Amino acid sequence: MSEVSNQLPTEPISAVGVVTSLRKALDGYYVVAQTTDGSDADLWKDSLFKSKVTRYLCFTRKTGPDVVVDMKVMDINDALPEGFTPVEETVDTKETAMRKRRLCVKISPRAAARTAVYDIQIIAKSKNHLVDYTCIGEINNMGIWYRMGDVSQLQPSQEMSSAVNSDAPPHTARTTSRPDYEHQSSGNHTMTALDDVPFLISERFYENPEKMQQVDLMGIKIKSLAEIEEEFYYNFSTERSIAV
Repeated sequence: MSEVSNQLPTEPISAVGVVTSLRKALDGYYVVAQTTDGSDADLWKDSLFKSKVTRYLCFTRKTGPDVVVDMKVMDINDALPEGFTPVEETVDTKETAMRKRRLCVKISPRAAARTAVYDIQIIAKSKNHLVDYTCIGEINNMGIWYRMGDVSQLQPSQEMSSAVNSDAPPHTARTTSRPDYEHQSSGNHTMTALDDVPFLISERFYENPEKMQQVDLMGIKIKSLAEIEEEFYYNFSTERSIAV
């Protein structure tokens, strides 16, 4: 059994890679330099010949739109599973990441993911087991294990945006508003381009509404309903006589 902490990290893993050196890890990336028993976690080490080539697994939990939802270790000649992407190059030098075996990851938008990979550990002997971890295969006689967890859909950017909106002072520059929307100011009303645009009748028609009939619209006379019915009335008497 391993002494790996049982506490789940606060954020899921968003990217997985391989580096050629412990000194070349990218900012924000954690390098798995040792196995759970303290041995060197070099994924390229040759047991017969001493090699200057080294490969170390690395990952980051930087918050972004995507998360890692699954991982697989496969033979280099095996068909790639649907939705998985192989880690083919090192992130620091763009060299071949691994030999004989390859690590594949499955990425998903965070908003669509229910569970994701939260931690990755490497153990030196396959007979050992990690509590709450799943083994995805072996590379260089070392087992690669990951731990899954539920994904929180609330992004830190959303929390920051919510805090900024709640702390912002009320906007006092407005001079007009639509009366029918004032009661929604404390609800879930979504602002549109028409909000705060005054829809008012010209003051010259307030006292003499009959003047509206005198408006000249390119020579078109505005008629009342009675005038329209009188001018265009038709009783269908001819049609009725034919039908009878």
